[in-house]
Amino acid sequence: MTVLPYTQDNKGKKEQVAEMFDNISPKYDLLNRVLSVGIDIIWRKKALAFLKTDHPKIILDIATGTGDFALEALAQLKPEKVIGVDISEGMLAHGREKMKNKKLDHKIELQKGDSERLLFEDNTFDAVIVAFGVRNFENLEKGLSDMYRVLKPQGKVVILEFSKPKAFPIKQLYNFYFKNILPNIGKAISKDARAYTYLPESVQAFPEGKDFVNILEKVGFQETLCKPLSFGISSVYVGKKKF
Repeated sequence: MTVLPYTQDNKGKKEQVAEMFDNISPKYDLLNRVLSVGIDIIWRKKALAFLKTDHPKIILDIATGTGDFALEALAQLKPEKVIGVDISEGMLAHGREKMKNKKLDHKIELQKGDSERLLFEDNTFDAVIVAFGVRNFENLEKGLSDMYRVLKPQGKVVILEFSKPKAFPIKQLYNFYFKNILPNIGKAISKDARAYTYLPESVQAFPEGKDFVNILEKVGFQETLCKPLSFGISSVYVGKKKF
């Protein structure tokens, strides 16, 4: 099932997602901190820990947004370069300003681009990372296949994405927060009524856990794993390109 940000719009999912993130980009970083109570920072650190022993020199951050995951990757992994790609020019504009202010624009390069049609040569990157982005792909398998293509042999993909907790009472609390509280806070701060109702809907429709691992393996990744975080509110997925 395809979940769209704006159900009355005739545009495709890709165009709608770009429009949605352009709309909320001025408040995106603030909303991330408020809505996750800052725990998204911990999730990013735990996801990147899967690359610690690989020492990647060139990293691609897909659906980079304003560049938070790229910044964390630079801080933790000390690569030579991080390239971030996103379809939202609004998000990228805020991200570029952030890198410039931190004097890191020579280390982190943010480019507008389609995550399902990456404009890079085969076997370019030592690692590909994504935080809360694959859920928004129009064609998930195509996007994952292109990540595989641009990875060097022995390179890893690390994907952080929302999932659905199963245990009582976390499941019930999570569902209440996602369906009743989060949309209202998101609407009040971002002024986009649909953006934060789309979020829980897209999480519900996403093939999490073993289902997502199966797709990773289908496009070629090996040594895959899924690591739930915070009682399964989010999960880290890892895969390796062996050849």
